[in-house]
Amino acid sequence: MIKSLVLYLGFMLGLSLSAAGQEGGALNKLGWLAGKWHIEEHGRVIDEQWTTASGGMMLGVSRTVQGAKTLSFEFLRIVERPDGLVYIAQPEGKPPTEFRLASGEGDEWVFENPEHAFPRRIRYKRE
Repeated sequence: MIKSLVLYLGFMLGLSLSAAGQEGGALNKLGWLAGKWHIEEHGRVIDEQWTTASGGMMLGVSRTVQGAKTLSFEFLRIVERPDGLVYIAQPEGKPPTEFRLASGEGDEWVFENPEHAFPRRIRYKRE
């Protein structure tokens, strides 16, 4: 699923940027993702929360709600490996699926897995 998220809690963004400065490499450049994110679209509410980078990874959790019903949830990781960043998704607690960083600079980061049925591409964009 391609997501364009809107920052929900500005304080968390400032906190994450200062804490992320302790981590090196590409993961440090993604420090703006840490914190709480919120989007409302087509009657659905998606809340996603990311930790700051530590130990070579960021941890995240996502929940999609419509009305009073949870439609889905996901456990997430972004891991820094010697060959680059990897986004690891576990929707509904299922086995992990990996997406490699395809492009990432500034405010837009794209992870891809062309062999995965859906989604094949995950995009985060800070607006």
